Amino acid sequence: MLRECSSNSLSVFENLESNVRSYSRSFPVAFRKSAGAILEDEDGCEFIDFLAGAGVLNYGHNDPSLLNNAVQYLKANGIIQGLDMATTAKRKFIESFEETILCPRGLTYKFQFTGPTGANAVEAALKLARKVTGRHSIISFTNGYHGVSLGALAVTGNRYFRDAAGLPSGGAVFMPYDGYWGADKDTSEYLEKVLADASSGVDLPAAIILETVQADGGINPASKGWLQSVERLCRNNGILMIVDDIQAGCGRTGNFFSFEFADLSPDIILLSKSLSGSGLPLSLLLLKPELDVWRPGEHSATFRGNNLAFVTATAALRKYWTNEELSGRVTETGRVMSERLRQIAQRNRDCCFSVRGRGMMLGLDCGTGELAEKIVRKAFEDGLVVERCGAEDQVIKLLPPLTIDGQTLQRGLDILDASVHAIA
Repeated sequence: MLRECSSNSLSVFENLESNVRSYSRSFPVAFRKSAGAILEDEDGCEFIDFLAGAGVLNYGHNDPSLLNNAVQYLKANGIIQGLDMATTAKRKFIESFEETILCPRGLTYKFQFTGPTGANAVEAALKLARKVTGRHSIISFTNGYHGVSLGALAVTGNRYFRDAAGLPSGGAVFMPYDGYWGADKDTSEYLEKVLADASSGVDLPAAIILETVQADGGINPASKGWLQSVERLCRNNGILMIVDDIQAGCGRTGNFFSFEFADLSPDIILLSKSLSGSGLPLSLLLLKPELDVWRPGEHSATFRGNNLAFVTATAALRKYWTNEELSGRVTETGRVMSERLRQIAQRNRDCCFSVRGRGMMLGLDCGTGELAEKIVRKAFEDGLVVERCGAEDQVIKLLPPLTIDGQTLQRGLDILDASVHAIA
């Protein structure tokens, strides 16, 4: 527990690292090692991790079998930097992904490896959509978050991030996400009306980009019906549908892809974060074959295709996705988490808490950022790492590793419960 330990020295970070740092302010200790769902700081204090690298570590910290594959690859002088050249590691990943993920779902896509971050994948997708359709605008949604590079920022809703750009974002039109006007209003009807009306002032876009569960936007899950309506609008109007599965994918909501429950067939799928399985950077576009109109090298990056990440990603696919065990586990663990969060909300009715999300991607809406901040700070003092999200950082976002054991999960939920009770 942090309160029983001496304070780690953070002076070097405070004196030499840029003010742009954020997580080190929320969790003011120096971490030195980790395993599974546990982080340990330099004083030997342990913390239960409900952050998981902001969704990067779906399989937990330092999964032994994934690390073993990486170590053996390095010992064998495996290729680390290969630009986009053909390598054994890349072949194994592509073959494993197609065999394990795409074929069982009846999906056919081509693979495009971009620079190593999710924002790189977003940039490539927007660029490709414009190239394919010859149209320039992109429709995004309120509370959407897709990254902070200029193209990705243009389709990101949060004003805090947009203001940092130093110039106006262009090329995007924002529409109300599912539930934005309340649970009883179907915002897809508004979108349909705008697209059908030649005098709406909204040009027919190249693409619509969306998250099926908005993560940083406040854990806002879209309904099956709304998603299917948006896909139908895309098909009827020759608009490409881009699903940003960077945070909600790789099993976070139960299925490998977060859109499977709605039976969608996106034109482009974006993956990153937990794709490598180990925390190594790796980003991927899955695009329908007829959309592959790139000329060689037309969209490039020095670090496209992280070969060491291919190794751990392949190991993760073989360990966790050759059967339905992990998916079932995520569904059940998510049910346990949701029920516990509902109990916390009911015991603290004066604060008007609410619970939302899908699978193991859940949020406790505290109503105000001030209240959420106090709860998160108290939780950290008692040994739980958990972050906030939403337009005003008013939602406590729970992203524990999908592989977390039941005892550790309950300990983490107990800390959160006690923190809410102590503050609220």
